[in-house]
Parts: sequence; C-alpha cells; structure tokens
Amino acid sequence: MKQLFLFCAMMLCALSLSAQEVIKDTFHYATNGGQELYLDRYTTSSSAESPQPAMIFAFGGGFVTGTRDRDFYMPYFERLAKEGITVVSIDYRLGLKNIPADAGIVEMIELLNNAVSIAVEDMYSATNFLISNAKAWNVDTTKIMISGSSAGAITALQAEWLRDKGAELAKALPEGFRYAGVVSCAGALFSTKGKPQLSGNAAPMLLFHGTSDSNVPYNKASVMGIGFYGSKYITKELKKSNGTYHFYSAEYVDHTLAGTPLYEQCDLIMQFIRDCVVGGKRLQTTTEVRDMDAPRKPTRFTVKEYLSSNYKK
Repeated sequence: MKQLFLFCAMMLCALSLSAQEVIKDTFHYATNGGQELYLDRYTTSSSAESPQPAMIFAFGGGFVTGTRDRDFYMPYFERLAKEGITVVSIDYRLGLKNIPADAGIVEMIELLNNAVSIAVEDMYSATNFLISNAKAWNVDTTKIMISGSSAGAITALQAEWLRDKGAELAKALPEGFRYAGVVSCAGALFSTKGKPQLSGNAAPMLLFHGTSDSNVPYNKASVMGIGFYGSKYITKELKKSNGTYHFYSAEYVDHTLAGTPLYEQCDLIMQFIRDCVVGGKRLQTTTEVRDMDAPRKPTRFTVKEYLSSNYKK
C-alpha cells in the first residue's frame, strides 16, 4: 500500500510539472564595454506564495561563440522553471571572438585572462540586475545560484572564486552577498597567480567532468602557476576547507559532459539543489561513473594540446 501511494504521488507530481506553461521574457540588463547585454527569464504561469530560488546560466562556446537561447539548453531551463526555480540565461562578452592568427603563448594568456574577467564582470552585472528586480520577480536573493556549460562553467566557477577571496572585481556585488550554489558542466578556474584556493565560505558546488576532456582540464593544466584548474582540483580544495560539493566524475568521457548533464542528470541537479542549497546540508559526495563499453581515451594533455583543441589557429 505504501509503495502504491508513493507511485501515485510521483505520477501526480510528474503530471503537474508537465502541465505547467513556461514563460520566457527578455530584458536588457547592462551595457558593458560598449556592448548591449540581454537576458532571458524563464518562469511558469503558476504563482508561488513565497520568493523562489533563481539560477543564472552562462552558455558554452570557448569565449568565441554561443548564444543564451540555444535550443539545446531549453529542457534544462524548463525543468528548473517547472520545479519552482526562476531561470536567467544571460549574454556575456566573448573575449576570444577575434583571436589574432599569430598569437603566441604570452598573448594567449593575456587574452584568456581578459576573456574570463569580462565574462565574470557581465555575470556580476546580471546578478545585480536580478537582485534589483528580486521583489518584482518574486526571487529569494539568498538562493541565487549560478550555472554554466564549458566556458560558461568557467565563468560561474570564477565568479564564485573571486567572490570567495574578496577580489577587486567581486566588489561589484552587494556587500555580504554569497551565491547559494554553483552547477558546473566541465568547468575550471583560471589563475595567473599560482594555485587558486577556496575557503570554507565557498558556495556548494556540483561539478560534472570527464577524465578525457581535452578542452577543459579535468585536474589542472598550468605552467609556472598560470593556467586552468579543473573539477578534480576544485574538489580537493573544497574537501580541505570543509566545503560542500558533489563531484560527478566520468572515466574516459570527453568534453561531451559540458552538455549532457543538462538533460541526462536533471534529477541529480535538482537533488543537489534541494539538499545543499535549499536544505542547507553540508555534504561531500563523489560519484564515479565508468561506461564499460566506452573506448579508453587519453586522460593527460599538455597546455598546448588544450589550446589546440579550443583554438586551432
């Protein structure tokens, strides 16, 4: 009888979610560096009695290409919206859109640093816009999360890391503001000043990454302290500082994990939000997955190979 009751409850919940209409509204949120930036807000027609959590999302594309309203992302946006989370998908400036064909390693480092920095600046602008409209949009400002795919995941992780360490760029955020959570699909931190550190005040993080990712380092790729520090490295930092995380590690999976969790792992994402963001549970979880039928692939790459995978020139 108990199992029948649970099954019926789950079916009613599923029917309720499918019946909700997702509404998209577009807003101009900032003009940065002479570029007009817009965001799309996804909500449902059903009104919530209390303020809702919100998720800011940044698209992928290597800081070269990508759009905030790509069809691929829609199932993710719709699932979150139907679960009572206001979704905000943002434009951000693409700092590597016009890479010089003869760019050397030093110039590439400068270009990468600038690209990540201006993307983070735009994410902060979108965050401030969301906060300023929180009352009208029925958003709980203590439950604002950030999420991204590939370059967007780098942007989200970098935004929280800079906030956590009190960097000058993060002073654009309201004093005392803290992101409630980060969902990263194949992301990393970029540092030009040695190994990045995360404190115990860092937001809870859900990190998806494949060990054979040749686009964004699974662990790290750096020279003399300059480079990218991926999900495995971030997990170690959070573990040392007693931070909250769920690390989803997929053996021999490549950069496809920058996108597939957005429709294959929505249940896991929602569980993370319920437990660690809304519920406030302090958990450290690692899920290791291996496709037994998948071919073995390289798991170690040089900095040059990472650059070549993203920027052929």
